Amino acid sequence: MTQAGPIWLDIARLVERACVGSLTGIDRVELAYAEGLLAMAAERTRFVLLDRWSSRLSVVPDTAGRSFLSSLRRAWADGRPADCRGAAVRLLARTAVAPQAPADPSAVYLLVSHRHLHRQAALERALRRSRAAFVPLIHDLIPLEFPEYARPNEAARHRLRIATVARLADAVVVNSAATGAALAPYLPVGRPVHVAPLGVCVPAPIGAPEAHERPYFLCVGTIEPRKNHLLLLHLWRRLVALRGNAAPRLLIVGKRGWENENVLDLLDRCPSLRGHVMELGTVPDTRLTALLRGARALLMPSFAEGFGLPVAEALAHGTPVICSDLAALREAGGAVPDYLDPLDTPAWHAAVDNYTEQNSPSRDAQLARLPDWRGTTWDAHVGSVLAFLGGVRSACGANIGRQRRAPSIKWQPDIVLGQ
Repeated sequence: MTQAGPIWLDIARLVERACVGSLTGIDRVELAYAEGLLAMAAERTRFVLLDRWSSRLSVVPDTAGRSFLSSLRRAWADGRPADCRGAAVRLLARTAVAPQAPADPSAVYLLVSHRHLHRQAALERALRRSRAAFVPLIHDLIPLEFPEYARPNEAARHRLRIATVARLADAVVVNSAATGAALAPYLPVGRPVHVAPLGVCVPAPIGAPEAHERPYFLCVGTIEPRKNHLLLLHLWRRLVALRGNAAPRLLIVGKRGWENENVLDLLDRCPSLRGHVMELGTVPDTRLTALLRGARALLMPSFAEGFGLPVAEALAHGTPVICSDLAALREAGGAVPDYLDPLDTPAWHAAVDNYTEQNSPSRDAQLARLPDWRGTTWDAHVGSVLAFLGGVRSACGANIGRQRRAPSIKWQPDIVLGQ
């Protein structure tokens, strides 16, 4: 039996984002991995940073790494991410003079953000020196599949990332079978792919919902074109025209993103939406929990998703979901949510009308389905990835990083959790 080797988790994105006090969903995933690995495999886990300007792969001092994670967790829970800037800067300073990762063919270099993937040459040099196996987590291929929803030049940048995965990765983790299927044409035959749906934190059984004087719906996610906020804003303008102050409220959680001129114009300058649509920005986890528990439903009319973490988190809190009929969202929500075409405004209007009612037939039907929903915990997610990494080492052995074969569209996931 192959002895379990060290796991090197790269936390460069998490540290750099903490330095600027701005955190996103991918940072939440990286933090969950860091905490999960420390809880389940502390003796094997080391945090590393690949320098953003060179191929230097440095080992984070253990005490500094744990202190940073504790500071980040507190800051995130309190909704004040800027509070962890000092800890992040101190960690970067400590790591800059720390030793490089040693050459260790038993190690696995785990990258759970897309950080560094566009820097193929630097990453290849770091892997050659360290001799570690390379396993990245791919969140989506949306910039390649739907470049119209990405920032300018993001499609070309993402193509570089996927080319790096095809050339250098010894195995790949994906967050959904939908992401795996999209990635398949880019990978060589036989490259191991592990489907591991993202985890959700099981909420405590206590906690009051946020109180509002009238019913409200919640939309969670960065304000960007593919999230389709425009549909909701036009729908709410119509609801207000028909109902006035009897219309439900729409609460939007998430920071402003890119390519959003029409959406931002409506948010900033539409008189009929004032008092009816509230833009909350980034909120603490404790408030998000209260918002979810008080909402008539989570609304997610996205055009494309890699997984759909807000859907899983809402269902974990017992909140109904109305979302787009996408393969990734069906993986996250199963048979529980109501799925709609993201372009079918009348269907969304009818659903919101129905869910607003005190005794809504559709909402009551979803609440009856909700106890059958089974999500994946972060412990289950990280545990499945740990088992997969052990299999990668056993299968590849001394040939780690040395064999590459031609691409193929054939693909079969080894396991799907949460089904």
